[in-house]
Amino acid sequence: MTTERQLVDSGTEWEDAVGYSRAVRAGDTVHVSGTTATDENGDVVGVGDPYERTWFALSLATDALEAAGASTTDVVRTRLYVTDVEDWEEIGAAHAEYFADVRPAATMVQVAQLIDPDHLVEVELEAIRTDE
Repeated sequence: MTTERQLVDSGTEWEDAVGYSRAVRAGDTVHVSGTTATDENGDVVGVGDPYERTWFALSLATDALEAAGASTTDVVRTRLYVTDVEDWEEIGAAHAEYFADVRPAATMVQVAQLIDPDHLVEVELEAIRTDE
């Protein structure tokens, strides 16, 4: 039996160039690709503010979740890739406030660099949404 797949695209040039979807829903599970604090014009949001960058990236990832029929209350795992672990408190505070009582399993790791040196935080989400 093949699992039904729903692909969610945001329309950026990178999705076709790299060959990925912003999110993929496979059955009850939604996977949201790495998302940075980049607005619709390609500009980085929240320069110098790890909290704002994290919040903005999470809101963009949530948009993809919603397009796949899920919401933040369905999120079971997050991954946060950061270029400076010294910013963990601000990044963590944004994550904690954004998810509140949902409290997904979370991982935060420091990486040498993200694809654009202006990016300091990249988030991934996984959600489980059962349509009853």
